[in-house]
Order: sequence, then C-alpha cells, then structure tokens
Amino acid sequence: MTRRPITAILAVLSAALLTATALTATAHAEVVEHIDNGTFEGNTTPWWATANTPIASVDDRLCAEVPGGQANPWDASIGHGDIPLVDGDAYRLTFTASATAPVTIRANVQLDEVPYTTVLSREVALTATPQTFTYDFGGSLDSDNGVFTFQLGGSADPFTFCLDDVSLTSETTGGGAPEQIENGDFDDGTSGWYSYGTTSTAVVDGRNCSEVPGGLANPWDGGVGQNGVTLVADSAYTFSFDASAAPGATVRATVQLGVDPYTSYLSRDVALTADTQRLEFTFTSPVDTEQAQVAFQVGGNAEAYTFCLDNVSLLGGEEEPPYVPETGPRVRVNQVGYLPSGPKGATVVTTATEALPWQLKNGAGTVVASGQTTPRGTDQASGQNVHSVDFTAFKTAGSDYTLTADGETSHPFAISADVFKQLRSDSLQFFYAQRSGIEIDGGLIGEQYARPAGHLGVAPNKGDTDVPCQPGVCDYRLDVRGGWYDAGDHGKYVVNGGIATAQLLGTFERTKTAPTAGGGAALADSSLRVPERGNGVPDVLDEARWELEFLIRMQVPAGKPLAGMAHHKMHDANWTGIPMQPEDDPQQRELHRPSTAATLNLAATAAQGARLFAPYDAAFAAKALTAAKTAYAAAKANPAVYADPQDGNGGGSYSDNDVTDEFYWAAAELYLTTGEAPYLSDLTASPHHTSADVFGSTGFGWGSTAALGRLDLATVPSGLAAAERDRLRASVLAAADAYLTTQAGQAYGLPMPGHRGAYFWGPTATSSTTWWYLRPRSTCREPRSTATAPSRASTTSWAATRSTSRT
Repeated sequence: MTRRPITAILAVLSAALLTATALTATAHAEVVEHIDNGTFEGNTTPWWATANTPIASVDDRLCAEVPGGQANPWDASIGHGDIPLVDGDAYRLTFTASATAPVTIRANVQLDEVPYTTVLSREVALTATPQTFTYDFGGSLDSDNGVFTFQLGGSADPFTFCLDDVSLTSETTGGGAPEQIENGDFDDGTSGWYSYGTTSTAVVDGRNCSEVPGGLANPWDGGVGQNGVTLVADSAYTFSFDASAAPGATVRATVQLGVDPYTSYLSRDVALTADTQRLEFTFTSPVDTEQAQVAFQVGGNAEAYTFCLDNVSLLGGEEEPPYVPETGPRVRVNQVGYLPSGPKGATVVTTATEALPWQLKNGAGTVVASGQTTPRGTDQASGQNVHSVDFTAFKTAGSDYTLTADGETSHPFAISADVFKQLRSDSLQFFYAQRSGIEIDGGLIGEQYARPAGHLGVAPNKGDTDVPCQPGVCDYRLDVRGGWYDAGDHGKYVVNGGIATAQLLGTFERTKTAPTAGGGAALADSSLRVPERGNGVPDVLDEARWELEFLIRMQVPAGKPLAGMAHHKMHDANWTGIPMQPEDDPQQRELHRPSTAATLNLAATAAQGARLFAPYDAAFAAKALTAAKTAYAAAKANPAVYADPQDGNGGGSYSDNDVTDEFYWAAAELYLTTGEAPYLSDLTASPHHTSADVFGSTGFGWGSTAALGRLDLATVPSGLAAAERDRLRASVLAAADAYLTTQAGQAYGLPMPGHRGAYFWGPTATSSTTWWYLRPRSTCREPRSTATAPSRASTTSWAATRSTSRT
C-alpha cells in the first residue's frame, strides 16, 4: 500500500478548511419486526431445525436438544427463514438464551442461497443462566431470501439450548444526509477496507481490530481505511466512529485525498484507551472528488497495541445516483454474429402483445429479409414482455447487418463461417492473464494486460513462496506460488481452481478423443499466446499445468496432521483493497485449513493430468499421479472435513458439506488413468453413478462435480464394459437433449431456466457448463439430425451477447 504522507503545510491547510458547522439530519423511521413467534407460546412454528436437533416449546421457550460430537457448528442448527435483507436499513437483533452446559454457539443472519453471504455472525457464550443479547447491524444486501440461524454444533457433549424473546427488527430511515462509507459496521467482514503496516487485521466481535506494531516512525507508516469516497465541494460532513486502543495509543483520523498529494480535509489526533469511545467531527469539503479516503493512521507509537474500530460513518454530500445499466436497443441480437447455416435468433423487448413486422438489412441499408415476430409473453427471469425473431432461413454471409422491429434497430452484426473461430483461443487466453507468480508479457496478450509478477516476495508483497497457516491451523509453511488468481482479490482456491483445471484438461481430452476433431490438432502447441509455446506440449496443457502445479503444492506434507489432504484455499489475511495490482499487495498471505472437497479436487485433476501429460512429460505425469493417489487415500481417511462457511474474511468460504460428488469424480478419474479395480469399485458403488440428478438444471459447478466424472466415463476410452459405457453415454445424451428442450422454451435462448426476477449465482459461467453436455455428441454418437448443430450454435449465440441485460 502506498504510504499516505502528511506534511506541515498540508496540516495548516487542513486546519484552515475545518469549520465549526454542525451537520444535523432529520429523519423519519419505520421499524418492522421480521420474527414470527419470538415468544414460543405453545408452539415453535415457523422455526425449523436440522433433523438431529429436535425442538419443542417448553414453558413458552424454544428448547432444542443438541447432540454432542458434531464436527462443525452448522451440523446442528435451528433457524427462521424469510428475512428480508435491505442494503442501507438498520437492523437490531435481540434474544434471551441459555444452555444446560457452558458452550459457545454462533448466531448468524445471512443469505439463504449461494453464496450464503453473512450480514451478521456472532459467537455467543452461554451458561445455565438466561442472558439477553443485542446486536445492531446493517442489511448490506438486497434480497428477500435471508435467514436467521443459531449454529449449535461442535460441542463434545450434548446439551439443551433454550431461547426466548427473539426480535429482529429493521428500520428504514429517509430524509437525512447520505452515508458515504460502505460497510462501516463491518458486518460484511473487512470488505471495502484496506490495511497496511499492521501485523494482522480481522473482524472480532463485530469490530475491525488490527494488531499494530510498536516503533513505527510516522503515523502514516501503518493504517486502516477506505478508498473511493466521494466529496462534494462546499458540502458539510459529519465524520464519526467508535474506537479503542489497548493498552492505549494516539491515532490520527483523517479524511483526505487518496492519491498524491494526499491533501487532508480533516485531520485529528485522537488519544484512545482500552475503553471504546464514540468520536464525531465536522468539516466542509473544499473540493469535488471521487478519490477521497477515510484513513486511520496508526503508526508513531512506541509500544505495540490493538486498535479496534466500529460504526464508521461519513454523513453528507450527495446520494450516489442509482445505477442504470446501458442495455442498448430493445432488439437484442448476437453482436458477434451468426453462422450462415446455423440458427439465427433475436429477442425484441416490447409492450406489444401481437406479432410485429421485422426487417433484416445489409450494410448498404437494403432489406434482405423480413417477417413477423412471435410473441413469447413475459420472460420469467427478466420480467420483460418479449417477442422472438427467427431469421435462420437467411444464409448469405456479410457484415454490418442490422435487424429492425418495433421502431428499434439492433447493433450491427456479421454472418460468417468464421464468426466464432477466434473464440477458442480468446477464451483459453484468459487464464494466462490470471496467472500468479509470473510476469504477464504484453507482447503476448497486449500491453494493457501486462504487469510484473505478483506474490513472489518482492516488496511490498509478502509472497507465496513461504506461506504460514491461519493461527491454529498448522505449524508449517508451504511454497504455494503459481496458480491463477480467482478474482480481483488475489485469492487462490483449490475447489475453484480444480474445476477450472478440469475443464481445460477436458477441453483437450474431448478434442483429442472425438472422431471429428482431428486428434486435437486445433489445440496443438503454439495455438495460444503463452510463454511455453514452442515447447512441444499443447498450449492448453501448459496452461492447465500452471494451476495443477499450484494444486499439488497445496497438499499437506507427509508426517503432518491430515497429511495428503489439500488446503482449501490461500489468500490475504484481510480483503484485498480493490483495485490493486498483485505486485502492490502488502498483506500477509495465509493457508486455510484442509478440506475433503479440496483434497478430492486435487485427486481428480491430478489423475486426469497424469494421463494427459504422460506422452509429453513422464516425470510430471508420475508426480501428478502420486499426488492424486495420496490425496484420494487421505480423503477416504478423512471423509467429512468441511470448509467453514464463516471463514470469509479476506476471501470466499466456498464451503461444501456434501462431497459424495467429489468422491465419485475423483474415483472416476483415477480409474480412467490407472484402470485399477478399487477405483472402479468405488465409482460403481456411488449413487452418482446411476442417478440422473448429476445433470442438474443449471449444469455443474465447483459445488456439484459428479457430472465431470460421468462425462469422462462416457467419452474417455477405458476398460468399462461396453453395455455400461453405452448406458453412461445414453444418460449424457439424454441430459443434452433436456438442455436443448429447455433452451427452446426460453425467449432468450438460455439452456437453463431462470428464477423470477433473476437467474442465479454465476449464470454466465453456469450456462457455459451446459455446453459440455452438448460437446460429447460427436464422441457418444454420430449426428442424427440437422437440429443438433443449430441448437448448439444457438447456445453459443446467447453466451456471446444475446442476454436480458446485454444487447
């Protein structure tokens, strides 16, 4: 993190800018109760509980019999659903609880669907004496699908948990000054906040607490803050926060420009003690800027201390205008283009309920085709009234075509046999730009993507070559360099990386084994722009290896607890400041505890990699196979080590407490690579081997991987009996046909259904996985009709750009 200097000149300027103007805000509020039956008078409806935790109304209290010996807190839970979570609303949770034995439970308010984001998570220490607990927090999400839960598992011994007087209210406030701070109550962890110069920063009991070393020469040598704050010239602001320092320290609270020259608009040195203080300051901004920051400069103290912060607020200025997406013309086409002999569909957003005329014009403006739209009614996911246009019959190649209907004209598009030719390499090229631990060469992919190597231990990076575990997880350090960054936060996750690696390996293997694919010639060496091109290895395998090497490095060393398993993830100790280049990240990187899901991802991908690398690098293939077998054995020995869904500080939790699908996938890949009977026995014994549920309505994903095993068993040559392989192939083809049927019923041509008002988490990625069921047709059977290829092309057409919000 770039240091934020304060000079004497700037301090004088700051003092001149401060005013004594107090900012007052009038507001009206409506308090809404979200708990039905919080007093349990005679019944517990509508509260629910896990099957192992019976609940009943006892003396007008909800009492739950909690079993002992559960591995995780969430293994025994009770809860109340249908909690609306509204960004900006103020919430208050109050309850009275007790337990027959001293125990610590967890109270959560969170999203009740993937990714299960928490807005409140508190550890609650209980005794036999009923105690009343109250927590204030912000909604920080916009969803009607929230849930309030008590996670009661994890105790060695059984106990009785009793609950009463539960209230969860929200308050909608309007008419006051707008809030400029995001996540000022830290209910969303440290999201939106940066830290530097501290030894650790984490949310503890709802407060952002940082361990600050002593001896930092200047206040700005360590800090906690938030960037991207908007200030409006001549507007009055109130800056307030709760803070403490134990055993005591002086901290500088500032509102300043977040880029050079870091001009200060408010600067106060605050003497803090171990007791939390509420502090408030007012000032008037002299400038218009969207690059201000709130910063707490914590250096300059002789002794180390703990700095804690909560309820940070900056009121004033203007409301951020609502985001209005630019969706372009109401005639939605594939802007990339269409194949001459393929399907050509478009969607028209309109209020009309009767068919409308449409015209297709060439680049010269001449009408070359025309017809009538087909009314489709209201599309469930988008809520839009839509019509479909089918101009498949027009097959003349050309560019700059446009489609006009209902007074709107689409963006221009092409009709060409080569329209998707570049898609293969462009889509695969993405992974190189995401690499960690290597310089990204602009000469290969464009100077706009060039950057130095990240996380190799070059200051300010702490590096990924000698990474410790989270406190209490392990006593060793690992070299976990390489791999791909999952997103802008620089985290590296085994379950995400595993499924991405499997798809790269599968792309090559499917191309290699398909009778119509020329043995994989299209994915040969030098087909991508990667540093390894020209080494005699197909470039897609080189790219997959970059991640696979990282996955192997995440394996727990021999002789250590859980040896052979894979650490679930590694990332910064706190959320990465965004935007931030990887080479500028100053935070400590940490390994998180191993999980069975991650271990099986390693087993599956390493096994598949072993058979594909064997012709090119026998030594690496052997190394990968050893890692795969070791991981699989470790997973069988530890079949229920799950990632903590609350482990979300600094990175996503990606928790998964059903790993039967990963066991099936890993056994399948190991059998296909080795042909060994134990793996065949395991995979055939799995319920996923015969169940049709492996092909879900939304494809596969990191938390649902059984389909990967089924697809490879159906397409990769093996010792499976012919009848068994035919059965598997038939199941894949049936799934493909089901997706095509779904696609035909969707006005926007999606191969999966949407939900009312929305799709689901990661719809673009999910839609692309459905292609995998369509791709094996050339391997599973000969083409049987001309309908197959157009339907597949139509799926590609939607993904290229024809969607509800893009044009």
